[in-house]
Amino acid sequence: MNHNEAFTQLIQEGMQLYGTNYGSSRSGNFQIPVYEEAEAAMSVQFRSEASLTLSSGFMAAQLVIRQYENKASFIYAPDSHPALLRTKKDYTIGSFKEWADRLPETIAMNPANELVIICNSLDPLKAAYHDFSWINHLPHHKSITLIVDDSHGLGVTGENGEGIYAALGTKSGIDLIVVSSLGKAMGLPGGIIISTKENIAEFRKSSYYTAASPMAPAYLHAYLHAGSIYAEERVRLKHNIQFFQSSLNRNSAFQYAEQYPVTYCHKNELAGFLLAQNILISSFSYPTSSDELITRIILNSHHTRHDIEQLLNAIQAFTSS
Repeated sequence: MNHNEAFTQLIQEGMQLYGTNYGSSRSGNFQIPVYEEAEAAMSVQFRSEASLTLSSGFMAAQLVIRQYENKASFIYAPDSHPALLRTKKDYTIGSFKEWADRLPETIAMNPANELVIICNSLDPLKAAYHDFSWINHLPHHKSITLIVDDSHGLGVTGENGEGIYAALGTKSGIDLIVVSSLGKAMGLPGGIIISTKENIAEFRKSSYYTAASPMAPAYLHAYLHAGSIYAEERVRLKHNIQFFQSSLNRNSAFQYAEQYPVTYCHKNELAGFLLAQNILISSFSYPTSSDELITRIILNSHHTRHDIEQLLNAIQAFTSS
């Protein structure tokens, strides 16, 4: 989206209307309607009762986490997004499936009556979808809130880029909250909380919401008028993913999820090999500089067929060497 000319023009149009930024609080007595209008439209797209935008995905995640701090017992899935952490001790690594298999026992051993379960919607590093069937087996005698970070799925996954909320929101017995950055597939410098009307009303009372400046209104103006642009870009992205994945032929060095634009490579030396041919892919240690190197190929909707063919030829040369 950040290279789409029509989308850029909408942002410029928004800046003419609202300026480059809005530095006040949304809890103040002066209100700009574009925030409420955009949040209503996002609720329709993401198929939720309500939504709330903030200045970043990190701010959205921290607002939600701090809302439940000291009120419930927290259970973190492996590799949960760092924005959802309270301290470094919350971060663990491991298999999501194994964690989910142990979850009933973990819950049974937890004496708290109020639980908050935190996880990602998918694995964007190793390019894998998570199985959420375990939600159906959660106990009903405890109050359970599920907080899911969908920063790497929102705008891409789902039939119309609606992300994971619609898929999980039909599960009974849980209070679902989805937090996400809007700065990835959506191309908007901000964050969002997606949940019920009751939860969103409570989040509006948070000091994080009152004290922090909101995202720039010009981008929300662009979002409101970019429905057809988003749809066109999603179609282009899907075509690029289909072409690349069908041509890669399940090479053992690579791992990917169907219809997801990220491909994980087990061989980190691929990055240097491709760079020598003027092809730059993602390869860095995550979440800290002391962690393992993660090497990934990330497609976007503006890659051309020629770009992808050039990449595939280079990969063929790498795997044959």
